Amino acid sequence: MSGEGLTAGDVARHLGIAVTTLRTWDSRYGLGPQDHRPGRHRRYLPADLDRLAMMRRLTTEGVPPAQAAAWVLEQRRPAPSRDGGGNTLAVGTAGPATRGLARAAMRLDAAAMRELLAAAIAEHGVVETWTGMIVPVLLAVGRKHAATQALVEVEHLLSGTVSAALGAVHPPSTRAKVLLACADEEQHTLPLEALSAALSERGVATRVLGARVPPAALQATIRRTGPDVLFLWSQTTETGDHRQLAEVAATRPRPKLIVAAGPGWLDLPAGIPRPRNLSEAVALVTAAPPLPRPVQRAAL
Repeated sequence: MSGEGLTAGDVARHLGIAVTTLRTWDSRYGLGPQDHRPGRHRRYLPADLDRLAMMRRLTTEGVPPAQAAAWVLEQRRPAPSRDGGGNTLAVGTAGPATRGLARAAMRLDAAAMRELLAAAIAEHGVVETWTGMIVPVLLAVGRKHAATQALVEVEHLLSGTVSAALGAVHPPSTRAKVLLACADEEQHTLPLEALSAALSERGVATRVLGARVPPAALQATIRRTGPDVLFLWSQTTETGDHRQLAEVAATRPRPKLIVAAGPGWLDLPAGIPRPRNLSEAVALVTAAPPLPRPVQRAAL
C-alpha cells in the first residue's frame, strides 16, 4: 500500500465487495477512513483495511451488518483488562440463550450446550440460531483466544457440540442434488454443516464432503452424482484458489449453479455468486429450480 493509502475503489476490489457496500458501511456504521485531512481526498490506511476485512468476514459468516459493525468498532478501542482473563465470554447485547450457551461453553458443559442448541433450533430454526446464537459465541471464543492464547479446549468442545446439533436436523428422504464441499486444504466445516441443516429444514437434501477436498476428488464426485448445485467453501484467501472453480466448471455434467461461499474468495469471475450470509446461501438454493422436493417434511 502506498503512503497515500487506497481509494474506495481499490479497497472494494481488494475485499471483493461493491463500492456502494463500502460507502454504506461508512455512512451507516462509521467504518470509513479514519484519516480526515481538509483539502485531501479520503484514503484508506492499513488500519481501515483491517477493520473492513473483519466487517466483511463477520457479515459473510452471517452476522447482521449493524451487529458486525459494533463488534468491529469495539476492536479499535482499548480492551478492558478483564477481557484477557476471567471465566466469561463477551457476547455484547445477545439474548439469554446466547449468554447461556457462552456460559455452558466456558464450563465445558456439553449437556447444557446440547440442550440450549436443540431448543433454539426447534423454536427458531437453523438460520436464526446460527446467526444470532452460534456465531456470536464462536467469535467471542476466538477473540478471547487471541487475547490469552487459551480456550482451545472450549473451542473444540463447542464446535463439536454445534456440529452434532446441526447434524440432528433430519434430512429429507430425497435424492441429494446439492453438493457441499470445502476447498482444497480448507478445514473449516461448520458453515457448510449449518447450510446443510438449514436446507434440510426446507426439504432440500444435501451431500456434504467436509474438509480438505482435493480437486480431483471433487470432480470425481460431480461426475458420479451429477449435482444441480455446488457450494465450495473457503475461509481464508490461502484456500480460495480460483483454479478450483475453473476445474469444477469444466467438469461434466457441470452443476447448474456453482457458488463460491466464504470470505476466502476474492475477485470472483462473472457468474459465480458469493452469498454474504447463511440466509442468502439458503435463498440461492431454494430459489433455483429444479430441486427435489420431499414427500413429507422431516420433523426436527
